[in-house]
Amino acid sequence: MKMKTAYLGLLLAFALILSYIETLISLQIGIPGIKLGLANLAVVLCLYLFGWKEALFLTMGKALLSGLMFGNLFMILYSLSGAVLSAIVMTGLKESRSFHVPVVSAVGGVAHNMGQLLIAAFVVKTYGVFYYLPALMIAGLITGIVIGMVSSLVLPYIQTIVSKGIT
Repeated sequence: MKMKTAYLGLLLAFALILSYIETLISLQIGIPGIKLGLANLAVVLCLYLFGWKEALFLTMGKALLSGLMFGNLFMILYSLSGAVLSAIVMTGLKESRSFHVPVVSAVGGVAHNMGQLLIAAFVVKTYGVFYYLPALMIAGLITGIVIGMVSSLVLPYIQTIVSKGIT
């Protein structure tokens, strides 16, 4: 139990470091809300290493803490909505055992953007935000695939470390 808590703490720290790095990277493409989603690497790893409860806890903790450190209340709201929907969708796909990690991650990226758009439509009280839907879906798909590919590459090594209890 102590080792699992330590690994979850490391994954949360990793997610927060990646969130900070992402704040330093400016994507000037004219579409609000597009980010690389680097911190979702920690969430995908957590989902495959420990399970859905831990991944949900991690993604909610990441959204809350990164919002407090690098953003504001609205950023927390948008991030939480996307994170929770993404975690639920990725869990369903993973549990079906029909999809590889990059596919699970890619659909999670799209779901994250959908969750944020739904909250944005509610907050601004207009469906006009869905104008950005195609661009955000493509961005979520591309970044999700990249995060999933990286996860696939490092997951076997991390699984070995976790299974042996090496600290």
